[in-house]
Amino acid sequence: MSQADQEGFSAAEKAAMKERAAEVRAPKKRMTKAEKAAQARKELEEKIASFQGTDKVLAEKLHQIITETAPELEPKTWYGMPAYALDGKILCFIQDAKKFDTRYLTFGFNDVAQLDEGTLWPTSFAITALDKKHEQMIAQLVAKAVGR
Repeated sequence: MSQADQEGFSAAEKAAMKERAAEVRAPKKRMTKAEKAAQARKELEEKIASFQGTDKVLAEKLHQIITETAPELEPKTWYGMPAYALDGKILCFIQDAKKFDTRYLTFGFNDVAQLDEGTLWPTSFAITALDKKHEQMIAQLVAKAVGR
């Protein structure tokens, strides 16, 4: 058992929960749907811009792939991470390595993603580099996740 398991949540986990609480409590200004969407996209892009090194480059590329493949997804932040929602539910997210002090960026899907393949399928991917083959794979996964 790790020390975090014995003592409760790690500092990184606590920080993520605080970020999520702030996202939920954010003042609800009277904005049109388009203004809300623009604000959410801006916040997501600011989050990606805060990433460092390779993670920033990878997240920018993932953002491009996701938005081109599934423009119907709503960009948001979720637990302080760039995320994309379908019908108000988080479908996929990007977690930089710094977030939880890991050695790689993670691209993951939540249970609303339609990735079911038999009785076992991956929902999260460690990414250290993207070539054209992997970019196509990500695009295909995103398309499948939204039901295409």
